[in-house]
Amino acid sequence: MKQGSRDLLVLAKSVELNKVAFEQEVKCLNLLLHHVESFKNFCIANEIIDVNRRKISTNIYYFQELIYLKRVKPFVFINNKN
Repeated sequence: MKQGSRDLLVLAKSVELNKVAFEQEVKCLNLLLHHVESFKNFCIANEIIDVNRRKISTNIYYFQELIYLKRVKPFVFINNKN
């Protein structure tokens, strides 16, 4: 797994959190965020509304095609399911 650098703000209730426990907490948060921020989970949480075709799609390949295109057709939307 690639370790990316990110800025995290970690708030702890206990003031006496030692350095080893803090590093373990940050490591667990990075692992959790790595799984949550995957492209597959993005596709599960969103859908593509294509007004031109009158179609709603959740196909992963259609997401890749839509996101990586330089020019997107009009009236094609990415909608969050929440």
